[in-house]
Amino acid sequence: MERLQKFIASCGVSSRRKAEELITEGKVLVNGRKVTELGIKVNPLKDKVKVNGQLLAVEKPVYYLLNKPKGVITSVTDPQGRETVLDYIKNEKKRIYPVGRLDLNTEGLLLLTNDGELAQNLTHPSKGVEKTYEVRVKGRVKEDDLQVIANGVPLEDGITSPATIVDLGFDDHNGVHEVEITIHEGRNRQVRRMFEHFGYRIHNLKRIAYGGLSLSGVKRGGVRQLTQREVNALKALGDKK
Repeated sequence: MERLQKFIASCGVSSRRKAEELITEGKVLVNGRKVTELGIKVNPLKDKVKVNGQLLAVEKPVYYLLNKPKGVITSVTDPQGRETVLDYIKNEKKRIYPVGRLDLNTEGLLLLTNDGELAQNLTHPSKGVEKTYEVRVKGRVKEDDLQVIANGVPLEDGITSPATIVDLGFDDHNGVHEVEITIHEGRNRQVRRMFEHFGYRIHNLKRIAYGGLSLSGVKRGGVRQLTQREVNALKALGDKK
């Protein structure tokens, strides 16, 4: 037996949070009866669950790592017909979706899956999943500013949590300063805003690590499936209190 919202998420219909909304909105039937209360348990092998009239079945989870190119939308679809991250996942018939977001002009590591529970856990602020970015800034970055970025930057939505900074130095040839920053928050455009707070212009932003995973061996636009060991490690992060 398992909770109804968890079962719905495991079928790839939605995240667990969205599944709870579907239940309370009266869009879920269990054995022909409408269920609107959270906490109901079902037997996936015996009970028939329908969401918006669709009969659910447990779907085998899949997990992909994409090295997202710049200029690609982190979305399942785009009304304007622009290229999305799903265009890079070939021959996958299951309904998958990105875990979190990378903005249009940010490239690098992005996870995609149909495991709604894992996706929700990894993106929940309480889990503090580490994300490392390679930041290339036009012009030299002051050491004092890097110290403030490491300690916490006062943004319009509050001061950022402490970050780990690795100063890779200034390149006199191209006038670019390169920095690695590791954060464990997931605010919208956070890394960009942290540097823009001091007036710096980011030349390129790339996520190079996420939750212990890296881009090693995956070229820009390339995709690979996660190993079971990697999946288990991510689940351990998601289960962390």
